[in-house]
Amino acid sequence: MVYLNGEFVPKHNAYVHVMDRGFLFGDGVYEVIPVYSGKIFRLDEHLKRLQNSLHSVQINNPYSTQQWHQILHQLLDYSSTSNQSLYLQISRGADVCRKHSFDTLTPTVFIESNPLTPKTKPELETGYRAISQADFRWQRCDIKSTSLLANIMYAQHAKQHQVEEVILHRDQQITEGATSNVFIVKDDTLFTHPTSEHILSGITRDLVLESARYCQLSIQETAFSLADLLSADEVWLSSSTREIMPIIDVDGHSINHGILGKYWSQVYDYYQDLKHA
Repeated sequence: MVYLNGEFVPKHNAYVHVMDRGFLFGDGVYEVIPVYSGKIFRLDEHLKRLQNSLHSVQINNPYSTQQWHQILHQLLDYSSTSNQSLYLQISRGADVCRKHSFDTLTPTVFIESNPLTPKTKPELETGYRAISQADFRWQRCDIKSTSLLANIMYAQHAKQHQVEEVILHRDQQITEGATSNVFIVKDDTLFTHPTSEHILSGITRDLVLESARYCQLSIQETAFSLADLLSADEVWLSSSTREIMPIIDVDGHSINHGILGKYWSQVYDYYQDLKHA
């Protein structure tokens, strides 16, 4: 069962108009929200980011915060799975003809829920591999836009190279992963790219920083280079579905001799406590 424009319908019966600008141009925004033990995780923070994205692209938010809460919780009732991932997409809507400029339209709202099975700690402790590539995306990566062709190309490249993620850099300065935020630990300090138009400031990113502070890690939200990443003591990725994932190899270069550092486990454990608080 999915939600589409005010109705709960079976997914196979859910269709959007051929002139919908989300279909024609990728003209829309989205959110991915985890659900743990039937509880939507940090919902208000996700709705705030959704509002920021909508405002940035001049799409009116079709619902109030209370209405979003009601719709999302009602959708959860159709699933028997306690851990889920909510995908929420809003396009600008359907116009009468295809044109690049836009008028005021009725937004198209689509929401679906899928089972979420985060990797266990023993699975994560095996460590994962990544590769790096130049960041050729647009200059407004802070908008959670549905125009994801570049990210799709990166994700496919990762799949073809049998690695977890592509870590991106502009002028050799690390920005983020194709579908994640990136952290390094060096000399007891956690580094991550500062919030800017070059990264999507993830909700999970904020929780990693909160967890790191609890674990007494010094934090620097500052740019670091690909060379800094390769010489780091620890490298992590974060996203709503990955949570906090340790990377032990980048471009065939072993991170910390392929051994997990001491901080990942502490931060991961505290993050798990936050999930169930």
